[in-house]
Amino acid sequence: MNELPKYVLIVAGGRGLRMGEQLPKQFIPIAGKPVLMHTLDAFVRYDASVRLIVVLPESHQQYWQDLCREYNFSVPHQIATGGETRFHSVRNGLKLVNSSGLVAVHDGVRPLVTTDVIDACFRAAASDKAAIPVLPMIDSLREYNATGSMPVDRTRYCSVQTPQVFDSATVLSAYDVPFDECFTDDASVVEASGHPVTLVAGNRENIKITTPFDLLIAEAVLKGRTNI
Repeated sequence: MNELPKYVLIVAGGRGLRMGEQLPKQFIPIAGKPVLMHTLDAFVRYDASVRLIVVLPESHQQYWQDLCREYNFSVPHQIATGGETRFHSVRNGLKLVNSSGLVAVHDGVRPLVTTDVIDACFRAAASDKAAIPVLPMIDSLREYNATGSMPVDRTRYCSVQTPQVFDSATVLSAYDVPFDECFTDDASVVEASGHPVTLVAGNRENIKITTPFDLLIAEAVLKGRTNI
């Protein structure tokens, strides 16, 4: 594909409430360093020239800078200030996209995304302008209704991951609207602007770290990769 400039917005606004800890989950150390550092490393492994933008609450920015010094973390990146919601945080990060190209938006607590998935999303977005990684459902699903619940056909559904990658003009235009409760992720914002989204295969271990159990899984996967 044409070598368009690549931006990656790493959204790291979580406060870690479901972890039962005061330390936000993106800063919890696993396999030798904080989760967020592993996430940035994943994109540098894919392409060292990507332009990384980390979106953090203002109250977390000094702590992050202190961590970078403590761990001698030298991956180049810019900092944007998070907003009231994910939508507002992404929109703030997009203000640092200063050239045409491709823009990925990724959860700061998804450090296990593979290079193959990142590459597939960027390639699909280069041709289709919008691409997201998904996985088929493996569990049975039920839908709540007025009388209780009923089974649904799981083959009609998939789970959505990040990075969600877009042509810069497409995503910048899509985010030039007021916030709406129907915006559940970046793809929903782009689709609301009238642009379809291409689905690509995600990787099963690309979990969003939310609970202490997730931390155990992430640490095991990262250590396993190091030992290969």
